[in-house]
Amino acid sequence: MYHPTTRVLAVLELLQTHRRLTGIEMAQRLEVNIRTLRRYITILQDLGIPIIAQRGRYGAYELGIGHKLPPMMFTNSEALSLALGLLSVQHLGVPEIAPSIESARAKLERVLPLELRDPFRALAKAVTLDWSKGQMPLSSELILTLSSAVQLRRRTHLVYLSGEGEETERDFDPYGLAYHQGKWYAVGWCGLRQDLRSFRLDRIKQVNLTEAVFDPPEAFDAMAYVVQAIAILPRQYPFEILLQTDLASTEEEILDVLGVVEPIQDGVVLRGSTDDLEWLARQLARFSFDFVVREPEGLRVALRNLAEKLISHL
Repeated sequence: MYHPTTRVLAVLELLQTHRRLTGIEMAQRLEVNIRTLRRYITILQDLGIPIIAQRGRYGAYELGIGHKLPPMMFTNSEALSLALGLLSVQHLGVPEIAPSIESARAKLERVLPLELRDPFRALAKAVTLDWSKGQMPLSSELILTLSSAVQLRRRTHLVYLSGEGEETERDFDPYGLAYHQGKWYAVGWCGLRQDLRSFRLDRIKQVNLTEAVFDPPEAFDAMAYVVQAIAILPRQYPFEILLQTDLASTEEEILDVLGVVEPIQDGVVLRGSTDDLEWLARQLARFSFDFVVREPEGLRVALRNLAEKLISHL
């Protein structure tokens, strides 16, 4: 014997599959009378599901365009993924979606089976994520507009404010978005500079889709571009260090922001620049492999000072 809730979900399933069915067709499939079917339809409508009732001799029921809500059934690992995902998205710098996150979490808790509900709730209370970098607040509309432009391959027109306060306009073909160190970036072809560029979303004052389209490079990695672009930004002290290890070990241990690496016969060369040699010395001291500072001399001094300080604590 079927539970009434199962039959209500079956109505939704039928409408999602067939989009439009007459009352008689659905009642026959569910083995219920028309009056009972109407009660099920009313329950779904009260839940906010847009079911359109067409009256008359050839009347039927139809699911509103764009609606898709299958019954929610999750495995333990899927429930864990959802819980962690909701925790993470709170820190992505889009404050206007915070109420939606809480609403989504509450809805998921209600539909999860009892054996998953308690672990789901426990994760939200027990897990703390390290988002030590400050987040810049953004509009969700900006992210959605640029995401749509990436997917549709549509050129955009940007009004952008540089770090120095200069406002410029340009056409921009977005290849992808990346979230790195507390900031959102859009990466793509800049019509003003005629080159590949990245733009911080918190500095975009206005974005509009145009009718023009573009062909992006295949398998473009927006995050890799942003990481490298930040690593090679010009700073006060350029450096070059020979790491006496292989590329795989280097990539496991170094921070992305340190610089760019190049494998050579004697090891791996790390090149970059920094405004703080003492900070760089502390990062190098963490390596499990040997290294040789090629330049600058100031970095050698900073490493000696750090070594003497550590020895003094023995």
